[in-house]
Amino acid sequence: MLQLVQPTASGTQDLLADTTQRSLARWNAARLAPGVPTADWRAGLDRDARMMRVEGEFLEQLRAEVADEAAAAPTDVDGFVAWFEALEPTGPGQHDALFPWLAEEATLAQFRWFFEQEAAGEAGFDDLVAMTQIKLPTAPKLELARNYWDEMGRGNPKGMHGPMLDALVETLQVDPSIDRTVAESLTLANAMTAMAANRRYAWHSVGALGVIELTAPARASLVEQGLRRLGFSGKERKYFALHSVLDIKHSEDWIAEALRPAMAEDPTRGRWLAEGALIRLKCGARCFARYRAELWGGAVAGWKRAFAF
Repeated sequence: MLQLVQPTASGTQDLLADTTQRSLARWNAARLAPGVPTADWRAGLDRDARMMRVEGEFLEQLRAEVADEAAAAPTDVDGFVAWFEALEPTGPGQHDALFPWLAEEATLAQFRWFFEQEAAGEAGFDDLVAMTQIKLPTAPKLELARNYWDEMGRGNPKGMHGPMLDALVETLQVDPSIDRTVAESLTLANAMTAMAANRRYAWHSVGALGVIELTAPARASLVEQGLRRLGFSGKERKYFALHSVLDIKHSEDWIAEALRPAMAEDPTRGRWLAEGALIRLKCGARCFARYRAELWGGAVAGWKRAFAF
């Protein structure tokens, strides 16, 4: 059963706490899943209205964290693109020590824990792109359409990116669960879903998705190296091997065909694009730090015993 967020005595709640993020994650899973008409649809609307308020407060808190930095981003096209591209080497959470460690040292049990966290918090890049592109101007819309078509394997089910990741999760024999996922991973997925699902944050979502394409290749390459070291086949490593290369081209195209036209048409969008990118990176940084704390602090040893690995 979906549990709604309960306010504290002061009428507020800790928006980044486990309880709130698990509630948002369950609500997102329920509201985005295909459904059928039900007799209690009015009660569903009441639930959705309450959760949308929580979601809005949550995203506004994340916006407040990055507002000053985003406001300093250049508003001319070339300046903004240079600022955006500089997020790859210098942005929050970039080149975190977690990923070289996964490549060189992590055990199979530790990889399994990492993938369980990642899979349970996966928002679905293809679906986020599809939601974001609604009613965008022509040039950005076309670029998001091309990106989506790649995510869909260009019409070939075997080339779809989402099932590639699902197959690896099955190979690793993990069982993703919201209840066992750390709040930071859920926060990342909930933030991405909130930006894509609410039209007032559409440009935030364009910035956040674009910065994923910009920053993913280095992480994907290191994860693929770790899987190779542990003896996984090329087929099993395919999702990460693909993204370590393909996302470089995706990033170039996103910048050229989505960000540049969007900024040229309306330079005020730079603030929202920048906020979205920084929200994604800051959520990622918190997530990586929590993963390191769990993996390097001994907590995963207990997970290993519990799952008999």
